[in-house]
Amino acid sequence: MTTTPRRSLCALMALVALGAAGCGSAASRSAAGSTSPAVAATSPLASAITSQDGAWAVLVMGGSAADENNFWQLFHRPSGSTRWSLVTPPAVADNGGLVAAAETGGLEVAFRPSQDLTFSPLTSTTDNGQHWAPGLLYASIAAVPDALAVQGKTMLALLADGTIDQSATRGATWARLAQARAIATSTAGSRCGVTALTAVSFAPSGSALAGAACAKAGGTGVFVYTDGGWRASGPTLTGSLASQPVRVLRLTSTSAGNTALLMSGTGRHASLYTAWTSDGSHWTLSPAFPTGGGQVKASGTGQGGLTWVLLSDGRAMTINGSGAAWRVLPASPTGTATLAALPGGMVDALVAAGSKLTVFQLSGSTWVDTQVIEVPVQYGSSS
Repeated sequence: MTTTPRRSLCALMALVALGAAGCGSAASRSAAGSTSPAVAATSPLASAITSQDGAWAVLVMGGSAADENNFWQLFHRPSGSTRWSLVTPPAVADNGGLVAAAETGGLEVAFRPSQDLTFSPLTSTTDNGQHWAPGLLYASIAAVPDALAVQGKTMLALLADGTIDQSATRGATWARLAQARAIATSTAGSRCGVTALTAVSFAPSGSALAGAACAKAGGTGVFVYTDGGWRASGPTLTGSLASQPVRVLRLTSTSAGNTALLMSGTGRHASLYTAWTSDGSHWTLSPAFPTGGGQVKASGTGQGGLTWVLLSDGRAMTINGSGAAWRVLPASPTGTATLAALPGGMVDALVAAGSKLTVFQLSGSTWVDTQVIEVPVQYGSSS
């Protein structure tokens, strides 16, 4: 479940019946599609998504990435349950990272390339990770947690070179939606000085959304694809937020609309904001949360527009929808890889140490360990 020999990569392609070209053609096709320098950002992939079906958590376990002993894992806690289960998709090496996108009734997962892989296998589940159906993206998906989005049969993928691909067949076939730098060179993109794309999502109307990092102050970096082009989608920035460049860290769709996690400024002067919209046009901004120089280590979403953030110094906070204030949590347990915001205001902290995952639940002001999962990490199997 945690590792796979390289031969399984070609086996996956055979399973999805993508012709006799084999693994080699996937690599050449991906390279041919790169027409400009990479403009996709990188962000911590550790994350957790909570929907009405339950919670999904993505984190890395094992050992050194330099020795290819790091193995990304997927855990699931079904709705109504108090227990997490290991549900990492089998049959593909996952040293490069996992990108997950949830929708009611299922989950899509993309594998970041690692070892000799130059494209991104896909897989999906509709039964809480008990069974997985393979797919394929003939390119390298970007190393950001919202590089994949799904709405019905339509999917969006942000690629490592900054292009955006779209599938109307739930990943069976793909077409180019935006060439690399298409957003950066658009009128709206030029106004904010797009330096990197950071996320894809769907607006309530079904239109494609893209998040970006802006070099110019006053731009939010949220764009919507409409009438064959990209235009700014908001939110409108005011006060101190309008005086510094802003980067979109997360951009997700929920049953209530869209949620964006924004960072303004850098270093000790950086602040986090959350923005919500129910119609894709009118946004509400949260108060600022100064990071004090702490870097974002993991982030995720919960139901009703809830957003949570874990910083590198162990601080963690949540904000529960439009009009709410930031809730600062007690210092997270040492080694926390990701959090999960659960219904009823509950929060779990998932602590990874080698092949052992310990789950802590917040009870009042104390973190209480509630579960231990031993993960069968096969050290040395990727070298």
